[in-house]
Amino acid sequence: MRNQEVAKIFNDIADLLEIKGDNPFRIRAYRRAAQNIDSFAKDVAEISVEELQKIPGIGADLAGKVHEYVATGSLKFYEDMKKEVPSGLVDLLSVPGLGPKTAKLLLDKLHIKDVDDLEKCAKEGKLKGLPGIQAKTEENLLKGIAMIRRHTGRFPIGRVLPVADGILGKLKEKAPINKVSLAGSLRRWKDTVKDIDILATSKDPYKVMDIFVNIPQVKDVLMKGPIKSSVITQEGIQVDLRVVEESSFGAALAYFTGSKEHNIRLREMAVRKGLKINEYGIFDVKTEKKLGGERERDVYKILGMPYIAPELREDTGEIEAALGGKLPKLIEIEDIKGDLHVHTSDSDGSHDIQELIDAAKIRGYEYLAITDHSKGLGIARGLSIEHVLEQNKTIRMLNKKLKDFKLLSGTEMDIKSDGSLDYPDEVLRKFDIVIASIHSGFRQSKEQITKRLVSAMKNPYVSIIAHPSGRLIGERDAYEIDMEEILKTAKETGTAIEINAYPLRLDLTDIYVRKAKDMGVSLTINTDTHIIYQFDFMAYGIGTARRGWAEKKDILNTLSHNALMKRLKRKV
Repeated sequence: MRNQEVAKIFNDIADLLEIKGDNPFRIRAYRRAAQNIDSFAKDVAEISVEELQKIPGIGADLAGKVHEYVATGSLKFYEDMKKEVPSGLVDLLSVPGLGPKTAKLLLDKLHIKDVDDLEKCAKEGKLKGLPGIQAKTEENLLKGIAMIRRHTGRFPIGRVLPVADGILGKLKEKAPINKVSLAGSLRRWKDTVKDIDILATSKDPYKVMDIFVNIPQVKDVLMKGPIKSSVITQEGIQVDLRVVEESSFGAALAYFTGSKEHNIRLREMAVRKGLKINEYGIFDVKTEKKLGGERERDVYKILGMPYIAPELREDTGEIEAALGGKLPKLIEIEDIKGDLHVHTSDSDGSHDIQELIDAAKIRGYEYLAITDHSKGLGIARGLSIEHVLEQNKTIRMLNKKLKDFKLLSGTEMDIKSDGSLDYPDEVLRKFDIVIASIHSGFRQSKEQITKRLVSAMKNPYVSIIAHPSGRLIGERDAYEIDMEEILKTAKETGTAIEINAYPLRLDLTDIYVRKAKDMGVSLTINTDTHIIYQFDFMAYGIGTARRGWAEKKDILNTLSHNALMKRLKRKV
């Protein structure tokens, strides 16, 4: 898919426009277009200009630019803009917390032209004293640079999975393959991924490799062999394809799925039983007889265990649980009855309520919570008290007409920097559901941010804490909070904690999902949808929940509408 390429260019254009001091509405239009294209379900390279204009925020001008880039591999407007701005500025903007105006200031005053220069000057204390820059600013910029270094060579799963699915689609369409599957950390749904591993079986592996290295997603071919090839995609992601024997597919899938630590434990168990496991199968050491390997389940069955789902294979107790008959019955996407965090065009969403209802019904949902931003979040067109109460009335009227589907009236309410809430209790009590979240003051102390969240949970009308750590994978580190205290308070107050399924958030993380489950804290999995295609992000939330050992009973939005309403009212 070319969507990520186009989205990056549009974001770069927005940065360049901001550096030049262009119209804020024009800048926002490019950013919105980038976001909507990035999450669009179809490949923009394979649809018409007319269909492009059906994407929210894409008019005739931007659709033309998308078409020009897809057709030619270049965009004249973008190339011309880059000539007007020093090249180093765009690179500097990759540092979290560094805006276009500050980047231009650093270039003009200190001739800082790349991230290495910035790091050197910040460490030497040369930045403070410039307008708007203090010692704390230098410290934050160094933290941002450190985050970039940590994520170098790894990609958020939300960037990688669409690429992998696109490649799988092309292989299934064009190559003579029998079986094919993703493997590696992508199959285990890790939140960041180094590369893409694909396994396949075929009677004509040479032809498979010829087709693989020539699919449109390929930018460079690193190696082409008769049964293994490696390429680099247009997005800079390495993809390794292996064709294995049909009789070894299951063993190879287990081996290349990992994790390394999980595989070591399996091999140790095999040795104690006089067996040998590798990517070709599972063998009796004495007789060298192959006991299994065609099916992945063979590996676990022969070792005396039930099948362990890929998401659990991290050597964090899953083998002991399997041997003891205590593996969790992991949540499935089919268990989800509705989404409890959705935005409409009344705030910063792209669709009206009826469009969201239609999209939810297509996905088999029984209910949907409308949770537009509260008044304090001006950048997201947060709703005034009068507006949100009017929306509440509209939802009540719609519910009288709807059959086999219900809307929940709600809000995503801002927790202000002083810990107070954006709406008074007399307003909050009118909602079916209240989500509280932090959108500002990320650099407050650990104690301050924790206190804000704890205070919100103690409000009797707050149902859910959304995206609790505030992280954006590869773009912004989580703010400092005492997650142990957050989960403890959630349990005491009956407040649910959200697993935000937006692929760059996946917040709560899998580690704390498991801790929340062990503590008996209620969880929800929500998409934070702003565009209807984002309902499909639920799969990412499910993957994170499964990595945290979550079961259906742990997730609030697996309940029926009636059961959910009773549970929400219990806190009040």
